[in-house]
Amino acid sequence: MYIPRLSYKTLYAQLYNAILMFLPGIKFKFSLRPPSRSPVLLLVDGRTECEGRVEVMYWGEWGTVCDDGWGTANSAVVCKQLGCSNSSGDSHSFQISSFGAGSETVWLGDVKCTGAESALWECPHAIWGTNNCFQSNNIGVICGGEKPLFDPELRLFGGRTQCEGRVEVKHRGEWGTVCEKHWDNDDVAVVCRQLGCNNSHGENLSFQASSFKAGAGIIWLNEVECTGAESALWECPHAMWGLNNCNHDEDIGVICEAEEVRLVGGRTQCEGRVEVKHRGEWGTVCHDHWEMANTVVVCRQLGCSNSHRENLPFKSSAFGAGSGWIWLDDVNCTGDESALWECPHRVWGLSNCNHDEDIGVICDGE
Repeated sequence: MYIPRLSYKTLYAQLYNAILMFLPGIKFKFSLRPPSRSPVLLLVDGRTECEGRVEVMYWGEWGTVCDDGWGTANSAVVCKQLGCSNSSGDSHSFQISSFGAGSETVWLGDVKCTGAESALWECPHAIWGTNNCFQSNNIGVICGGEKPLFDPELRLFGGRTQCEGRVEVKHRGEWGTVCEKHWDNDDVAVVCRQLGCNNSHGENLSFQASSFKAGAGIIWLNEVECTGAESALWECPHAMWGLNNCNHDEDIGVICEAEEVRLVGGRTQCEGRVEVKHRGEWGTVCHDHWEMANTVVVCRQLGCSNSHRENLPFKSSAFGAGSGWIWLDDVNCTGDESALWECPHRVWGLSNCNHDEDIGVICDGE
């Protein structure tokens, strides 16, 4: 069982608060609280006095504040109390352990402000010095009334173009990565549109964990859940900046160029060798494990056939061998997918095929 280490001042504070709680009307002939020891609030180890780890001096001893129950209303009270807030209604962010661990004493926990309080200790909170927090739970605040020295930036790193690569965000002047957790096409759409790489809704935009190698340094964002309408990635709901349980092998990568499919070498656009455009480059598809359900998906995707799958032939190398990449192999569709790459398949570009195994399809039912 974890037993918190308490100083004699903390024990003294607990005794005082406990007596007041159970005997609120009692009058003492002596004082348990030293005179002229009013609490003091500071933000420590930030770049300015309006950002940093929240610290409170109580009974002449500095201590930190636990993140338990912390919300934006708490941050607003801190910033207002320090004169860091302004009338523009700027939001105040908070970060666990973003400014270092601080001292061993954790004075406040379970702070639940409404935002109307004039001082942090006026908010409901646990008894001074009573909590089960560690230094890793100390809260930090960045006040919105203080103009940031660095605006956030976004880039894709490690790809062949500026429109593909590992997603990286620059926050507080430092580049870091983004974790894959909860990531989906809406997040991709926001990234690509923000970078001016693609304005589509994201249905055909790829994302791959660690496909552009692992990053280094801090992992800034986690559990990003965009709707797709946001103008910047950090406007999407996400966990606190820098707060995650991810490793760099979970760094997310994005490819903003949408995949395409075509049939090449046939008499019409609805028959020919199956080719897919991936990362801006056309390549072929291997016939390994190809079945009628795969053909149905291709033909429907191209708008070439609404007929039943029994009438859709497929032939290996019937339309000549392609060249360059063999993008897809071991494709195994159910027939219900809306795009060929939604079917289970090997990693893009990984195959044991030659171009004489390129698959061809006839969609017109001949």
